[in-house]
Amino acid sequence: MSEPIEVEHNAQKQCFSTTVDGYQAVLEYRALDEHTLDFYHTFVPNEMRGKGVAAVLAKAGLAYAKEQNYTVVPSCSYIATYLQRHPQ
Repeated sequence: MSEPIEVEHNAQKQCFSTTVDGYQAVLEYRALDEHTLDFYHTFVPNEMRGKGVAAVLAKAGLAYAKEQNYTVVPSCSYIATYLQRHPQ
């Protein structure tokens, strides 16, 4: 997996996703109000784990939230940990 991971944002389904080697990983969110997104679930199949896929999804989701001036509630443990490690 040497090529960049492409992330798609599906606003209707409220998720960010990527497919690598036929396996799909997702970061799901929900709007709590007009200014707040809850990033509540990250899933990466076993075949994709340890390859930085969840981090790429987190980065894409957080970049979107920042662009749109949303506050993020990290109820997903992965996203909470990611934010602790990357406070910017």
